Amino acid sequence: MIYTHLTRDERYQIAILVKANFNQSEIAKMMDRDKSSISRELRRNRGLRGYRPKQANDKAQERRLACANSPRVADSTWAVVEEKLAEAWSPEQISGHLEASHQPGVSYESIYQYIYADKRAGGTLHKTLRCQKTRKKTQQWP
Repeated sequence: MIYTHLTRDERYQIAILVKANFNQSEIAKMMDRDKSSISRELRRNRGLRGYRPKQANDKAQERRLACANSPRVADSTWAVVEEKLAEAWSPEQISGHLEASHQPGVSYESIYQYIYADKRAGGTLHKTLRCQKTRKKTQQWP
């Protein structure tokens, strides 16, 4: 079974089934979920007033935003990066400048990733780079 996060609708379904006195195994079977997922959901989000799906969904979103994979660079920092790129600074120079000016640092590799993500989205940040390097093509072997 492939793992996916519980949706808001599934949380409401869990709440209804819990109120109808179904046990965790039965709920899991009805929802085609593992019983440990249901158990974990109820354990994490059960309060003094029982399981509340709206609060459970809000807490899940907060946890998702606070996780290690959430974006850590503020929009104001990206604005500085874009400004310096427009002034023909290299990503290495921008990274060094941010570190020297005691602003939240961004590695030059992250700046390159940001530029190329913008390019894939149809943006023009890649045109501000000093050196327009072509990407290597893989060789076709017969």
